[in-house]
Formats: sequence, structure tokens, C-alpha cells
Amino acid sequence: MTTSPLQLRQQIRSASMTGNTSGLCPSFVQGNLCILPADYANDFLKFCHLNPKPCPIIGMSEKPGDFRLKSLGQDIDLRTDIAQYKVFNDGQVVAQVTDILNYWRDDLVAFVLGCSFSFEEALLADGLEVRNLTEGVNVPMYRTNIACKTAGPFAGNMVVTMRPYKPADAIRAIQICSRFPSVHGAPVHFGNPAEIGITNLSQPDFGDKVSVNDGEVPVFWACGVTPQVAVENAKPSFCITHVPGCMLVTDLPNSTLAIF
Repeated sequence: MTTSPLQLRQQIRSASMTGNTSGLCPSFVQGNLCILPADYANDFLKFCHLNPKPCPIIGMSEKPGDFRLKSLGQDIDLRTDIAQYKVFNDGQVVAQVTDILNYWRDDLVAFVLGCSFSFEEALLADGLEVRNLTEGVNVPMYRTNIACKTAGPFAGNMVVTMRPYKPADAIRAIQICSRFPSVHGAPVHFGNPAEIGITNLSQPDFGDKVSVNDGEVPVFWACGVTPQVAVENAKPSFCITHVPGCMLVTDLPNSTLAIF
């Protein structure tokens, strides 16, 4: 039986599903989460606008305290519908929880950012393997030396995801993902990881390592975990994000984000 996004969110809400969402509800848009006090919201919004590759906004609170985001799906509750959350105080993680009901405040503004899990469907449809799905693990994510543009206190380097391909397939992946700028679009780099500051592919900063076979090159996409680096640097008094890989699964079909 196929699970709908609503059914998956209900499973997450009841804590019967607490793992990563890669490969689940593959036809629907998944999103990264960043929740901040209203005093920080304008600067974070500007940070996203200045850095659209890693931080493409697909939804945000209509007003402080709004946790529903009705434009993204039926009966969404951002306090319960993500499998695992990180809670930050002054830029430091102080808790990892399966709901944020006890942390929610009326001054909070939520941002949902596009996720690379959404373009994996298009890669698979074109016959390209997605190694993290093949191996049943979370996608590997790495901190880089690619600087983001600064907005107020929000600054830092880009985080990227990696999927390995043979060179010809890497070019095809670039063509396919260029259709989806709202979920990070085309890769930002492929080939030598050291050129973007990655010293060891087998030790991702977030997620899990995957196999890179002979004749393959690593291909890197901008990642929506980038705001968590910006939060570490900005040190807002309070912030909530998703745990990398545990995304908000929306009711939006991936096809609605294609630009051609």
C-alpha cells in the first residue's frame, strides 16, 4: 500500500516513524526546516534570498506563531510532523527531540527550504542510480569552503550533498536537476572534493557515507543544512531545525517545481 504524505506525517506525529525520509513519498516535495524568533526572521529571509542555491524557500509562516503552513499540505503541524528536531540556544545544540510542542512560542517564524530528496525522483526516472537509496542510507553531507553571502548575523560556508556518477551520467544529472531550482537545482561541483574543502569522502559531516565505485566521480549539490551552519555562526538566542535527513514531507508534487 502506497503511503501518502498525509499518512506519513501522521506516522511521524505519532512517533511510529522516527527515521530519515529519503526515498519516502518519492513524488512529493520534501523540505528542510529552520524556526527562529521573529527578531531574526528578516535577516534570515535575506540570507535565503542572497543564497538561493542552498536556501530555496518553498514556504514560511504567514505570521509569528504560525505552525500550520497550509500552502504546503493538509493538516501540517510543524511542531510534530518532522521525525527529529534539533534545538539550539546561542548557536549550540542543546536537545534533539521528536516533537517541539514544549518549545513552541508565539514569536516563532518557520521557514521551509527545498530539499535534494525531491529531485531524486527525476534522476531515477531517467535511469540514473541514486546511491544513498540503493544502499538504504541517508545521503552524505559535507561542510565546504564555499562561502555564502552574509545577511546580518547569518554567515558561513555552504553544506553540500554528494551522489557519485560516471562522468557521462554526471552531465545528465546536471541537465535534469537544472529543471528544479527550488530544490537546489544543478550541482555546484563535481570531481576533486579537495577543491571545495572536503578532505575525506568516507567521513561526511552529516548523514552516511556511500560507495564510490571505480570510474565514478563525486557530484555535489547545495544542501538545505547550510542554514544550520549559519545558525551556529549567528548564535541566535533560540532556534529549531530538522535533524539532517528528517524532512517535512509536503503535499506538493515534485512536478510543480520544474521550470521546464
